[in-house]
Amino acid sequence: MIDTSRIIYSINIEDVQNVAEKEFDRELSKKELKIVEDKIGDYIDWHGAIEMTIRDRVISRRAKPQ
Repeated sequence: MIDTSRIIYSINIEDVQNVAEKEFDRELSKKELKIVEDKIGDYIDWHGAIEMTIRDRVISRRAKPQ
């Protein structure tokens, strides 16, 4: 049986801080991290990313002869 609650992909604080350091030359404060935590999902096209991955890595592989 598949565990449907299993996390497939996640972003952690280190990931966010690495981007802040690279792009803005600074770390984010706790307050700023909370803002990112609360809003990052609004900027990610989850449906599109899932659809493209299925199309490119699952469906297209089934169509190719083995």
